[in-house]
Amino acid sequence: MRIIETALPGVLIVEPTVHGDARGWFMETYSWAAFEDAGIRARFVQDNLSMTAARGTLRGLHFQNNPMAQAKLVRAAKGAVLDVAVDIRKGSPSYLKWVTVELSAENKRLLYVPRGFAHGFLTLTNDVEFAYKVDNPYSPEHDRGIRFDDPAIGVDWGIVSPLLSDKDRLSPPLAGIDCNYVYGVS
Repeated sequence: MRIIETALPGVLIVEPTVHGDARGWFMETYSWAAFEDAGIRARFVQDNLSMTAARGTLRGLHFQNNPMAQAKLVRAAKGAVLDVAVDIRKGSPSYLKWVTVELSAENKRLLYVPRGFAHGFLTLTNDVEFAYKVDNPYSPEHDRGIRFDDPAIGVDWGIVSPLLSDKDRLSPPLAGIDCNYVYGVS
């Protein structure tokens, strides 16, 4: 397993070692020891799997406020996505900066998104299965969404009119949200 730093401190690309032969392949998608060695100390408590039927569907930008903030380990189990993490910790040197990573069943990459970051993805293929681990369960009262095209953030999704859920279409810009993340405070 190889851990690759991104432009955002704490947001990490995980490249698993893939063992293959004539029968197919095997890979380890999570190893507590390897993550511990890389400084990732999240204790994952829940696995989730979503399916998105249509290419050009955007899910995000989502996060949960403290005390139910979530770190995530995400991957495309089928298909491909453009995955996005945005630093929304007030006072952070990388506040409102974002990073994109293509995750696909073919490249087998995972992305670790720590607490304090909003997360979203755009499907690049039809029939995407998106798997993710979280270190806190879903909490409706702490759940928040930021408008995907918030000009204060300026994510380049590479699409003008994505397919959106009502929740994502109605999400406000970050300035209109009670985000309680502060850099250096867990």
